This record gives sequence, structure tokens and C-alpha cells, in this order.
Amino acid sequence: MEKGLVSVDQWTVEGQAYFLTHLHADHTRGLSAAWRRGPLFCSPISARLFPAKFPGFDLSLLRVLEVGATRALDLVSPTTGSRVQILVTPIDAHHCPGAVMYLFHGAFGLVLYTGDFRWESSSKRAELAKKMLLDALQGNTVDVLYMDNTYCHPSLSFPPRHVAAQQVIDIITMHPDHEIIIGIDNLGKEDLLVHISKALCTKVWVWPERLQTMHLLGYDNIFTTNTSVTRVRAVPRYSLTFETLDALNTMHPTIGILPSGLPWALDLSKKKGFLCTLSEKNHSYEGSVNQLHKNQMHLTRKLKQNAYSVPYSEHSCFSEIEEFVKLVQPSILSRIVPSTFCYINPRYYFSRYCIDIHPSDEPSSSKSDKAEDVDTNEKNGTLQRCKSFIKVKARELRKAKYARGKLGIRSRTYALLKTKRGAKIMDTDEMVLNSSL
Repeated sequence: MEKGLVSVDQWTVEGQAYFLTHLHADHTRGLSAAWRRGPLFCSPISARLFPAKFPGFDLSLLRVLEVGATRALDLVSPTTGSRVQILVTPIDAHHCPGAVMYLFHGAFGLVLYTGDFRWESSSKRAELAKKMLLDALQGNTVDVLYMDNTYCHPSLSFPPRHVAAQQVIDIITMHPDHEIIIGIDNLGKEDLLVHISKALCTKVWVWPERLQTMHLLGYDNIFTTNTSVTRVRAVPRYSLTFETLDALNTMHPTIGILPSGLPWALDLSKKKGFLCTLSEKNHSYEGSVNQLHKNQMHLTRKLKQNAYSVPYSEHSCFSEIEEFVKLVQPSILSRIVPSTFCYINPRYYFSRYCIDIHPSDEPSSSKSDKAEDVDTNEKNGTLQRCKSFIKVKARELRKAKYARGKLGIRSRTYALLKTKRGAKIMDTDEMVLNSSL
């Protein structure tokens, strides 16, 4: 696709049409109330949440796209000045409320940008999204796929969300006399909280800004800011620390639950006991992953006497990513997350499913080799990138300050964000991972 036509989740680049996949902060960096670059296309749910996220934003710039419906855009070629028509179809990304993928179709071929997505084979909603995508493809394969590679590693595997949700229920029912603290983000995991509310016949406490979001999403009579009516409380995810839980337990028996696809564990070398990933501990990443594999990452893990990790994720795990790539059979595959918990270029694992791979996209071993036979240099380089990434994030966590609220863990939450996402979609021979379409 020609540069300067459309941009996805990138708000400081030149474009004629801008597309928002979802409202998580790492996908809205550069977007503000003062933003005026052009029309902004998004899903109906994102449009509903937009004024609360960006008060004062010129809402006349919003263009709502119905999920599953194809829309034609008439743009102008920046180089020739001629008319360019692009068809765009939003597909349910099954991530957080309002999240969509975008399928672009034009003279350049078919380009699919997933944003963050979860591709659960056992989910009826994912089946509908699959049908929606196949209908939009009309029997064609994708020319360029820009894909969420957050958990693109064979060792990262977790169950469907309804299974993980039941694991949370089991933990709560095992502690009938405890206060329950669940770490969540500003948007996402609403289904988990609703499931808890219905299963336990109780309301769930959330902080005031989160309650506003819940009401905008249509969740009434389930959530509250009154701490006296429930023992189940959802708090900002990065305000949940072992230190906080220890302090709460001096007042009342309390357990913390962290629903996440990341393999969290306790770093015993830290006095304060922050929640951290196994890679942050003082042993090799490879050993950590192997240990996780032996312990079956899809199981709930007790991190400490009063803390649990549950593998509830809104990103696709490795096997789901693999199924998705098999389905769309891209000619070119690129990642949208330049740095992840464990990063190896997804083309290494999935090039065998791609129709037309450039030589530079091939792994160092032959195409028929199994993904486990990773070249030693490639593996070592990956492990170093993983360690560096985790160390940076660990430093950011330790700098976080938390304050206010009866829980002592509310509102001044440090936003630990992923690195900049997105992918610049240009002519095929100009492919770079800079993030404008």
C-alpha cells in the first residue's frame, strides 16, 4: 500500500484516514484531545468510550465502522494525485471491548492488521469472527499480515478464558473469609469480572473511573465503589504488589489474584516482593521457560501465601497464533510488537504457512526444520533481548508509586505500557516496522 494513505494506531504520521484498533494506552500514544490530523475510524464501542478517554476531543472527526461491514474509502495518491479506492472491513479481535482487526483491500492486494487479538477455537464469538474474516476474504489469501506477536513463543500456552475464569472462582471459593483483590487494566477483563459476579452472586468493587467505563459498556447493577457491600475488589493491575498484600493482611485476611498470560512468579531476592516474571529472576531464561513447560503454564500458580497467578489472557497464545496464520496464509508476515516478554520473529516459526517468503524472511536453518531447532546465535540473541526487556520493565515497576483509597492501592497507578506498536504498511519492497499503513 502506498505510503501516506492510511495509518493504524499511529497518530503522529501523515495520512488521509486513521484507524484505531482499540483504546489501550499503547495503541493511542500520540492521540489527544487536541489531535486534528484527519478522520478517525473505529468500532461503535470504541466510539462510545472515546469521549471519556479523551475529553474535549472533536467528535466530528470520528467515523464509526460497523464490525463485519465493508466500507469503501476514496483517497488520493500522494505521488500521482489520482483517485485511490480502498475497501476496509473491521473484524472482531476478541481482545478488549471495541477491539477490531482491519482488513484492507485495494489494488495493492489484501492487507490484514490484527491489532491485539485472541483467537480462541472454543469460543462462539471467535467462531463468528472467523466466519466474518473468511467472508471478507472471499476465498483469497492475505498478501501482508501484521500480527499481534505478544506471546509468540511455543512455551507460552494458556487455556480459553472461560476455563481460566473458573479457576479464579475456585480460588475465591477456597477463601470464604478473605478479601479478594484482582489486578486488571483500565479496559479489558470485563467478562471475567461479570462471571465472578454472577457465579458468587456479589457485586464487584472498582475504582470510580473504571465504574464509569463499566456503565458506558452497559454493565449496570454489577459494579460498585462502595467497599462495604462486597469482598471482591478489582484494582489497577500494577498497583497490586506483595508489599500491598502484606499490608492489607495486617488488617484483614486478603488474597491477590493476577489474571495474565505472562508467567508471573515471586522473586525471593527482593524484600518487597514485587510480582515479576520468571525471566527476571537470577537464572537463565531458557531454564525458566523449561520449568514453566514442566509445570504446565495453563494451571493456576500460587506465587506466595496470599497471591495467585491465573492464566487468563486477552492475547493469543502460541498455538492460537499458529492456527490464525494457517487460516489466512499470508504472503508476508510481520509482527506489530517490536519487543515482547519473549521475542523471536514470528516468521521464524510460521514461514512454512506463508505462500511467498523472501529469502531474508527465512530462519537460518532450512524451511523444513522444526522450530525447536533454533540456530544457537538466534536463540542467544533472543534470550539477551528478553532479559534486557524484562530488566527495563522491572525498573519501571520499582519506580511506581501507589496512593489513596481504602485499600491503599488505588488510582495513582503507574502505567506499565508495552513498547510502541504498529506497523508501517507501504509498498512491499519498502516494508519496515514503523507503524503507519
